[in-house]
Amino acid sequence: MERANHSVVSEFILLGLSKSQNLQILFFLGFSVVYAGIVLGNLLILVTVIFDSRLHTPMYFLLINLSCIDMILASFATPKMIVDFLRKQKTISWWGCYSQMFFMHLLGGSEMMLLVAMAIDRYVAICKPLHYLTIMSPRVLVWLLLSSYTVGFVHSSSQMAFMLNLPFCGPNVVDSFFCDLPLVIKLACKDTYLLQLLVIADSGLLSLVCFLLLLVSYGIIIYSVRHRAAGSSAKAFSTLSAHITVVTLFFAPCVFIYVWPFSRYSVDKILSVFYTIFTPLLNPIIYTLRNQEVKAAIKKIRTRHINFGRLNPLLRICCQMILL
Repeated sequence: MERANHSVVSEFILLGLSKSQNLQILFFLGFSVVYAGIVLGNLLILVTVIFDSRLHTPMYFLLINLSCIDMILASFATPKMIVDFLRKQKTISWWGCYSQMFFMHLLGGSEMMLLVAMAIDRYVAICKPLHYLTIMSPRVLVWLLLSSYTVGFVHSSSQMAFMLNLPFCGPNVVDSFFCDLPLVIKLACKDTYLLQLLVIADSGLLSLVCFLLLLVSYGIIIYSVRHRAAGSSAKAFSTLSAHITVVTLFFAPCVFIYVWPFSRYSVDKILSVFYTIFTPLLNPIIYTLRNQEVKAAIKKIRTRHINFGRLNPLLRICCQMILL
């Protein structure tokens, strides 16, 4: 039986971040700049790693995948949110709402597991440097990457399957700038207690367990490098501080929102901005400004050591715009 036979709601109303017209204009300008920064910053990482052979290592292979996920994660709802700042009626179709929830949890779950894979990579590089290339072989890298995307897909699909036949027959106002499971589920015209438990067990548990595992793993790494030479320890701590910053900014809001997903905290939609918009913006900043290898590679590309003439015209123009 099709979903339409169970529901009379064909669209949802998004309340956005603010009802103030002046604030919405300010948000439109601010988030437009932020979104452009997300796209250009992550494209810069992609171009830099692809064209500099010195960066063809396991760490940067995982990093460019993180950049790809971040660009898509920031794009599933941000462009619509920016356009909605200029609209009085912010609506989204049922299938549009469903798509936002699916891709948000697909990409969010994939990024969580990818950050775990990056922690494994840093552990091997710092604690077992002589065996790094042997342990982090191409086969292992592909397995880690496929595992990340598989977990993300299963994580999202397991929750979205229950949404297809959930009836919506009245309330259709979502107090956020995009559709998310805890907010949409509570609008259903049936008892959703078991589905609420599923969200806690799935999204909340995944966020919390991954976060705790990452903190423990970074703690082990920090403990293992404390007694090393000052130079190597400083470099290791610099790398780890960047990873820990990314992990905290991404996971802390997710844990708060999804471990207690049906609380009435209005701050939830503000926290959502961090892992859907600000973290994808900060990732390229953290991994370029704090990474000497990436900064050196960017300088090399900017001096036109890369022969853009070999590229097709469209890609050549895009690369040159990014590196201006």
